[in-house]
Amino acid sequence: MPDVVLRPAKASDAADIARILRAALAAFDWMPQMHTPDEDLRFVRHVLLAKQHVTVATVEGKIVGFAAVRNEWIEQLYLDPAWNGRGIGNRLLRHVTVGMTHVKLFCFQANKGARRFYEREGFVAEAFGEGSANEEGLPDMLYVRHNMPAAEANSLQG
Repeated sequence: MPDVVLRPAKASDAADIARILRAALAAFDWMPQMHTPDEDLRFVRHVLLAKQHVTVATVEGKIVGFAAVRNEWIEQLYLDPAWNGRGIGNRLLRHVTVGMTHVKLFCFQANKGARRFYEREGFVAEAFGEGSANEEGLPDMLYVRHNMPAAEANSLQG
Protein backbone atom coordinates (compact mmCIF):
# COMPACT_ATOMS: atom_id res chain seq x y z
CA MET A 1 0.00 0.00 0.00
CA PRO A 2 1.42 3.40 -0.94
CA ASP A 3 1.81 6.02 1.77
CA VAL A 4 -1.34 7.88 2.74
CA VAL A 5 -0.88 11.57 3.47
CA LEU A 6 -3.48 13.49 5.48
CA ARG A 7 -3.54 17.25 5.00
CA PRO A 8 -5.90 20.20 5.30
CA ALA A 9 -8.06 20.69 2.23
CA LYS A 10 -7.43 23.65 -0.06
CA ALA A 11 -9.90 25.50 -2.26
CA SER A 12 -8.29 23.85 -5.28
CA ASP A 13 -9.36 20.43 -3.89
CA ALA A 14 -13.08 21.19 -4.28
CA ALA A 15 -13.61 19.30 -7.55
CA ASP A 16 -11.85 16.18 -6.26
CA ILE A 17 -13.82 16.26 -3.00
CA ALA A 18 -17.09 16.65 -4.91
CA ARG A 19 -16.12 13.75 -7.19
CA ILE A 20 -15.46 11.50 -4.18
CA LEU A 21 -18.70 12.55 -2.49
CA ARG A 22 -20.68 11.70 -5.64
CA ALA A 23 -18.89 8.36 -6.19
CA ALA A 24 -19.31 7.29 -2.57
CA LEU A 25 -23.03 8.10 -2.50
CA ALA A 26 -23.62 6.51 -5.92
CA ALA A 27 -22.14 3.26 -4.62
CA PHE A 28 -25.18 2.79 -2.36
CA ASP A 29 -28.17 1.28 -4.16
CA TRP A 30 -30.49 2.61 -1.43
CA MET A 31 -29.30 6.24 -1.69
CA PRO A 32 -31.41 8.58 -3.84
CA GLN A 33 -29.41 10.91 -6.09
CA MET A 34 -30.42 14.27 -4.71
CA HIS A 35 -28.10 16.64 -6.55
CA THR A 36 -26.32 17.23 -9.81
CA PRO A 37 -22.51 17.23 -9.99
CA ASP A 38 -22.58 21.05 -10.21
CA GLU A 39 -24.69 21.23 -7.03
CA ASP A 40 -22.24 18.87 -5.30
CA LEU A 41 -19.37 21.17 -6.26
CA ARG A 42 -21.22 24.26 -4.99
CA PHE A 43 -21.91 22.43 -1.70
CA VAL A 44 -18.24 21.53 -1.32
CA ARG A 45 -17.06 25.06 -2.11
CA HIS A 46 -19.65 27.05 -0.15
CA VAL A 47 -20.43 24.77 2.79
CA LEU A 48 -17.72 22.18 3.39
CA LEU A 49 -14.65 24.24 2.60
CA ALA A 50 -16.16 27.53 3.79
CA LYS A 51 -17.70 26.44 7.09
CA GLN A 52 -16.03 23.21 8.19
CA HIS A 53 -12.54 21.91 8.83
CA VAL A 54 -11.86 19.51 5.94
CA THR A 55 -9.00 17.02 5.84
CA VAL A 56 -8.14 15.08 2.69
CA ALA A 57 -6.38 11.74 2.39
CA THR A 58 -4.03 11.49 -0.57
CA VAL A 59 -2.12 8.62 -2.13
CA GLU A 60 0.67 9.58 -4.51
CA GLY A 61 -0.81 13.09 -4.65
CA LYS A 62 -4.33 11.94 -5.59
CA ILE A 63 -7.20 12.66 -3.18
CA VAL A 64 -8.86 9.36 -2.22
CA GLY A 65 -10.99 10.46 0.73
CA PHE A 66 -11.98 13.33 3.00
CA ALA A 67 -13.49 14.16 6.35
CA ALA A 68 -15.29 17.37 7.33
CA VAL A 69 -15.64 18.40 10.98
CA ARG A 70 -17.55 21.23 12.62
CA ASN A 71 -17.16 21.59 16.38
CA GLU A 72 -17.80 18.11 17.85
CA TRP A 73 -19.56 16.87 14.71
CA ILE A 74 -18.18 14.76 11.90
CA GLU A 75 -20.27 16.19 9.10
CA GLN A 76 -18.83 14.05 6.28
CA LEU A 77 -16.40 11.16 5.98
CA TYR A 78 -16.18 9.54 2.56
CA LEU A 79 -13.68 7.56 0.53
CA ASP A 80 -13.47 6.88 -3.15
CA PRO A 81 -15.13 3.41 -3.24
CA ALA A 82 -12.02 1.95 -4.91
CA TRP A 83 -10.07 2.76 -1.72
CA ASN A 84 -12.45 1.26 0.86
CA GLY A 85 -11.10 -1.42 3.18
CA ARG A 86 -7.50 -0.18 3.29
CA GLY A 87 -7.52 1.59 6.66
CA ILE A 88 -7.77 5.09 5.19
CA GLY A 89 -11.14 5.85 6.79
CA ASN A 90 -9.75 4.75 10.15
CA ARG A 91 -6.75 7.06 9.76
CA LEU A 92 -8.97 9.98 8.73
CA LEU A 93 -11.33 9.42 11.64
CA ARG A 94 -8.54 9.22 14.19
CA HIS A 95 -6.78 12.25 12.73
CA VAL A 96 -9.82 14.55 12.73
CA THR A 97 -10.94 13.53 16.23
CA VAL A 98 -7.61 13.98 18.04
CA GLY A 99 -8.18 16.14 21.09
CA MET A 100 -11.98 15.96 20.92
CA THR A 101 -13.57 14.84 24.19
CA HIS A 102 -16.71 13.67 22.45
CA VAL A 103 -17.64 13.19 18.82
CA LYS A 104 -21.06 13.04 17.17
CA LEU A 105 -22.21 12.03 13.72
CA PHE A 106 -25.29 10.92 11.86
CA CYS A 107 -25.29 7.74 9.80
CA PHE A 108 -28.03 6.30 7.63
CA GLN A 109 -29.46 3.12 9.11
CA ALA A 110 -29.15 1.41 5.71
CA ASN A 111 -25.38 2.04 5.62
CA LYS A 112 -24.39 -1.22 7.29
CA GLY A 113 -20.70 -0.88 6.36
CA ALA A 114 -20.42 2.56 7.94
CA ARG A 115 -22.31 1.38 11.01
CA ARG A 116 -19.86 -1.51 11.52
CA PHE A 117 -16.95 0.88 10.99
CA TYR A 118 -18.16 3.45 13.54
CA GLU A 119 -19.11 0.80 16.10
CA ARG A 120 -15.63 -0.76 15.79
CA GLU A 121 -14.24 2.72 16.45
CA GLY A 122 -16.17 3.01 19.72
CA PHE A 123 -19.23 4.94 18.61
CA VAL A 124 -22.55 4.10 20.27
CA ALA A 125 -25.97 4.68 18.71
CA GLU A 126 -27.83 7.09 20.98
CA ALA A 127 -30.89 7.96 18.89
CA PHE A 128 -32.75 6.73 15.84
CA GLY A 129 -34.62 8.93 13.38
CA GLU A 130 -37.26 8.09 10.80
CA GLY A 131 -35.79 10.40 8.15
CA SER A 132 -37.74 13.61 8.70
CA ALA A 133 -34.58 15.47 9.79
CA ASN A 134 -32.46 14.74 6.71
CA GLU A 135 -32.73 15.81 3.09
CA GLU A 136 -32.86 12.26 1.75
CA GLY A 137 -35.81 11.26 3.95
CA LEU A 138 -33.99 8.09 5.04
CA PRO A 139 -33.96 6.61 8.54
CA ASP A 140 -30.80 7.65 10.34
CA MET A 141 -29.08 7.30 13.66
CA LEU A 142 -27.05 9.52 15.93
CA TYR A 143 -23.71 8.03 16.94
CA VAL A 144 -21.68 9.42 19.84
CA ARG A 145 -18.21 8.54 21.08
CA HIS A 146 -16.80 9.88 24.31
CA ASN A 147 -13.04 10.15 23.99
CA MET A 148 -10.59 10.20 26.82
CA PRO A 149 -9.18 13.71 27.26
CA ALA A 150 -5.74 13.99 25.64
CA ALA A 151 -3.97 14.78 28.96
CA GLU A 152 -5.46 11.66 30.59
CA ALA A 153 -4.57 9.49 27.59
CA ASN A 154 -0.99 10.80 27.66
CA SER A 155 -0.63 10.08 31.39
CA LEU A 156 -1.69 6.46 30.82
CA GLN A 157 0.95 6.02 28.09
CA GLY A 158 3.82 7.40 30.17
